[in-house]
Amino acid sequence: MIQITSKKRIVLKLGTSTLTHKTGKLNIRRMTNLVRILADLHNAGKELLIVSSGAVGMGVGKLNLSERPKDTPSKQAAAAVGQCELMHIYDDMFAKYGVTVAQILLTKTTLSNDRLPHVQNTIHRLLELGVIPIVNENDTVAIDELELEIGENDSLSAKVAVAVNADLLIIMSDINGLYSADPRKDTDAQVIRVVEKIDEKIEQMAGGSGTSLGTGGMATKINAAKIATENGIDMVIMNGRDPEQLYALFDGEPMGTYFLSSRTKG
Repeated sequence: MIQITSKKRIVLKLGTSTLTHKTGKLNIRRMTNLVRILADLHNAGKELLIVSSGAVGMGVGKLNLSERPKDTPSKQAAAAVGQCELMHIYDDMFAKYGVTVAQILLTKTTLSNDRLPHVQNTIHRLLELGVIPIVNENDTVAIDELELEIGENDSLSAKVAVAVNADLLIIMSDINGLYSADPRKDTDAQVIRVVEKIDEKIEQMAGGSGTSLGTGGMATKINAAKIATENGIDMVIMNGRDPEQLYALFDGEPMGTYFLSSRTKG
């Protein structure tokens, strides 16, 4: 039996589709509800780290661009504008519940060289101080989606979860979980509730990117699950459109798709 209620250190990846409307501008109602629930879980003793998408999407909205940029300098410009706006909103919303947040911008190099222990020390100290770290890739200096450094936040969230020795990784997106077939084409497709092993069959179920503002698809989520589970960390893919489902998840109800790590199976 999966003992999710005992999980304490949780990394949550919030996708662009969870945080914004299709216009790229903030989904105020959903984000307000999400922050309230995360603050409540934090008050209940959960150590939360947020890997937040949305910077480029929000930059697109604030700059009144008609679509997501395709060239790297424009993406980085949108990220610079959007990251500032995104952190201001997080800070303001969490402050209403007495919760302090911190910004951490990472690159692939930072997560794979001798600077990693400094990142880990900072994050551990922030958690000891009762702070919720909010992590993103440093898009203004990293060659992001176009030429792929890390390139998407699903894999980044898994790497962060491994770096901080998390108990659980939750990826919140615009999908209910991993389906047995493409639900857009097959009305009989069902959500797979538990995945014990990521084999070739599971990998073949992965599709493409879901929304025009985001960069991730099921393939990147399966890759994140492989990174997490191979390092002893369970992972959940669930729909972020109803943040209340987080309560159900931590009450032990089956939500989304649960990927079992070797630690849990053992």
